[in-house]
Amino acid sequence: MEVKVHSIGRVEGDLDVNVVIEDGYVVDAWTEATMFRGFEIILKGKDPQAGLIMTPRICGICGGSHLYKSAYALDTAWNTEMPPNAILIRNLGQATETIQSIPRWFYALFAIGFTHQKYASSPLYDEIVHRWAPFKGKHYELGVTVSAKPVEVYAIFGGQWPHSSFMVPGGVMCAPTLSDITRSISIMEYFRETWLENFFGGSMDRWLENKTWKDVLNWLDEKPEHWNSDLGLFIRFCMENGLDKYGAGPGRYLAAGTFFHPEKYNRPTIEGRNAALISRSGVYDGNNFHDYDQSRIREDHTRSFFRGGASLHPFEGKTEPIDPLEGKKEEKYSWAKAPRYDVPGVGEMALEVGPLARQVIAGRPGAEDWQDYDPLILNLVKELGPSVMVRVLARIHEAPKYFKYIRSWLDQIDLKEKFYIKPQELPEGRGFGATEAARGALADWIHIKDGKIENYQVITPTAWNVGPRDRHGNRGPIETAMIGTPISNPQDPVELAHIAHSYDSCLVCTVHAYDAKTHKKLAEFKTSLI
Repeated sequence: MEVKVHSIGRVEGDLDVNVVIEDGYVVDAWTEATMFRGFEIILKGKDPQAGLIMTPRICGICGGSHLYKSAYALDTAWNTEMPPNAILIRNLGQATETIQSIPRWFYALFAIGFTHQKYASSPLYDEIVHRWAPFKGKHYELGVTVSAKPVEVYAIFGGQWPHSSFMVPGGVMCAPTLSDITRSISIMEYFRETWLENFFGGSMDRWLENKTWKDVLNWLDEKPEHWNSDLGLFIRFCMENGLDKYGAGPGRYLAAGTFFHPEKYNRPTIEGRNAALISRSGVYDGNNFHDYDQSRIREDHTRSFFRGGASLHPFEGKTEPIDPLEGKKEEKYSWAKAPRYDVPGVGEMALEVGPLARQVIAGRPGAEDWQDYDPLILNLVKELGPSVMVRVLARIHEAPKYFKYIRSWLDQIDLKEKFYIKPQELPEGRGFGATEAARGALADWIHIKDGKIENYQVITPTAWNVGPRDRHGNRGPIETAMIGTPISNPQDPVELAHIAHSYDSCLVCTVHAYDAKTHKKLAEFKTSLI
């Protein structure tokens, strides 16, 4: 039995998730990316700087993140020198793009799922609809509208958003004025006053004092403003309706890290990257932390619509598409490759990326005093286990943190100093650039030969999360997250939508559900595309 759940992702692209339901629970799942991307093929033979123009077009939502990591990939390949101002402004671009995504995603993509008729008997339902109903909800309109403010700051420095090209090897192509700085501060303060602190029911600094789940519950009960805030309503609704119990995923995480200290990455190298990160990189295998090492990344395409079945590091990566009809004869089922990380002492593993991964890594002890150390989300994972609720809380938790970063960096810009140092364009080299886009770890690998791109590989956060099984049969993160989900109504499986929305993959998703015993169609579930 088959259920088609259309447009679960509500964003862009195409993704099919095929699940098998038995006795009211999902027992198996497959993610199938149905759209071929091919940017790696387009870039081969082009000028090395083509990646600055082409890769931001991979995604209409995270174009600034693509520009950020592609610029650093060339910086490492060409051995550039970077002025502190350029690092600060690149950080600003990355952070403003990410923070604007939080209210836009929460209201327009995620929270509207709570207005589903399944929850009509909930005591909280009327308030949910009043605030979060699409287009009509009082807070829906505010959140979606105000989400545009941070990218106004991006446009002040970058000229436009999306698809800016102002980050280049050696720095940034802008010359901000004092007026630009003061205007940016004003915009961000408006964002804080109008949405951010309303969402948290008061001081965002008070929220950031929370270090454990017990602290969160005490915060919730501390005063009516917290209890009745959108964050308070979200937490109460999740606990009432079981969203703290399913959608766990693999429980293993990877963060590439982002935001560089302006004095510690002035000559970008692959080897020196980790030590200069403010938001740290790392891997958590469910028990232990490991340093992030890009050389341990592999892309397995055994179940992907590409020739062969190797597991390759991106510097040796191949993008050789085949006819899907032929691929299915070899048990291939997706255009996405399956990114894996060779965890020391464990082997290649499928790892979840995104805000939950970032904030788990933030809980790793041993941070420098200028780096992000924040144990809250790691504590939630250990106390409650990962879930839809915890994954969403991790993303919400980043909003005040990113706001504080942005305000600090605006204050640090020195208008009398350089923003760009012209590099030497080397004819040979290899470069690596990475960042944390809103949805997770994003990275480029570039190989330059004879002044042209010999090979270019991009691994997106969506690939990490929606990737298919690998050559060993291990599932990808979203495939794993679907397993065990309780389905209250197989004819209307809204629970699967909540899981997909919590990951916020850059793909529109159609879920096909099969009855494990009869293999007959159960029903069709649709959500609106926004």
